[in-house]
Amino acid sequence: MHSKKLEERIIRDSSICGGEPVFRGTRVTLRTVLASLAEGDQPETILADFPSLKMEDIQAAIAFAAASAEEDLPVPAAPHIP
Repeated sequence: MHSKKLEERIIRDSSICGGEPVFRGTRVTLRTVLASLAEGDQPETILADFPSLKMEDIQAAIAFAAASAEEDLPVPAAPHIP
C-alpha cells in the first residue's frame, strides 16, 4: 500500500484521540488495531469489534507497520564473499 493510500486511511488530528493516529472517520486508533493483530486476533474479529472499520483499514495498519519496520530496522551487513 502506497503512502498516499495510507494517508487516505490513517490520519493524525490533534483534536481526535490526542493526536494519536486513527482511521479516518473513526476514533479507533492504529495502536489498538496493531495490538489486536499482535495478540493473534483475526481481521474479521477486529472488524466485528469495531464496525466502523473496513478491511482496507486492517490492511493499512499492516502496511503501516511494515513500512515502519523497514525504516526502523537496521539493514544487516552483506556477507563478505572472498
